[in-house]
Amino acid sequence: MHHKKLIFSIVMLMAVGLFANGCTVYDVAVEERNVGDYASDEKIAFLIEKDFLADDLVKYMDFDASSYEGMVYIVGEYESRAQVDRAVKIAKSVEGVRSVTTYLLPKKANDSCGTTDNLELYAKVKNLLVQDKDIWSTNVEIKTVQCNVVLLGIVGSAAERDKIIAHAKSVKSARSVKSFLRIKRG
Repeated sequence: MHHKKLIFSIVMLMAVGLFANGCTVYDVAVEERNVGDYASDEKIAFLIEKDFLADDLVKYMDFDASSYEGMVYIVGEYESRAQVDRAVKIAKSVEGVRSVTTYLLPKKANDSCGTTDNLELYAKVKNLLVQDKDIWSTNVEIKTVQCNVVLLGIVGSAAERDKIIAHAKSVKSARSVKSFLRIKRG
């Protein structure tokens, strides 16, 4: 049974990769990173998530990895400290990783914020960013965990970063907003 789940998961990752490929050209066109850094970061994130998928302790669906100029961010929920330690160890073992930062919350059995709430929160924040013509919303990765918003990416200026954070904070269903947005190096 575990073998079938693994094969299914790999096929799904490949399907997402093919779909996302069409978006890649647009992403690179508006991206603050150069093409080489962007490709390297995509590879790093893919390899980390592939290793998460293959690991028995780390639950792939509980953790999400993103990379920006080799700086890796792991966002999600955990069941045990050992799970967190293993996820960080996996991320650090991937070539090109310069640092690993986590935003991980312990799983709550009776949390009033469920998957639907997180998806709705994501959609509200994304909608605000897309509507704002003064920012590049495609440069911002939005994660939601237990109705907390996590912002990742590289933006062009401090003013753009501050505006993005303000949009996220304006959504009433957001319990908190954590920004890991970085300003493009000159």
